[in-house]
Amino acid sequence: MEYKKLGDAYYIRFDRGEEVISGILDICAKENIASATYSGIGGCSRAVIQTFIPEKGEFEANTVEGMLELVSFMGNVISDEEGKRYHHTHAMFAFKEGTEHKTRGGHLKETTVLYTAEIELRPTKDGTIGRTFNPETGTGFWKL
Repeated sequence: MEYKKLGDAYYIRFDRGEEVISGILDICAKENIASATYSGIGGCSRAVIQTFIPEKGEFEANTVEGMLELVSFMGNVISDEEGKRYHHTHAMFAFKEGTEHKTRGGHLKETTVLYTAEIELRPTKDGTIGRTFNPETGTGFWKL
C-alpha cells in the first residue's frame, strides 16, 4: 500500500493481497483522522459482503471469490468517544460466473486486492463526526 496527501485528500493505492478496509482504518489512525469519507475502484480476489437482517438484529455474510471488478466503493470512518474508529462501507462487484456476467453488492466487511485498488480518502473539515450506538438495531450511527 502506498498513499499520498494532495490538498485535503489522501490518495491510496492498494496492491495484490492487501485488505482494503483495515488499510483505510490504519491510515486514519496513523494520520490522526477521526472521521472521513472515501470512494474508489479496483480489482479484488475476495469480498465479504453483508446484509443487515432487521428481524434478527444481525448481519448475514456472503463471501465472493474470483476476479471481482470493484465497480463502486464508498463509505465513511467515524470515531466514538474513546477514539475507536469504525467504518461503514458499501460496494458493488462485477464478475463472471460461467458464461454469465453478475454483480453482487451491499455492506462490505472486507475485501482483498487482486491487482490494485485506488481509493480517495477525504477527512472531514472543521470538525469530526462521532458515533452513537443504536440499541434497537445493534449498530452505530453518525453522531452530529
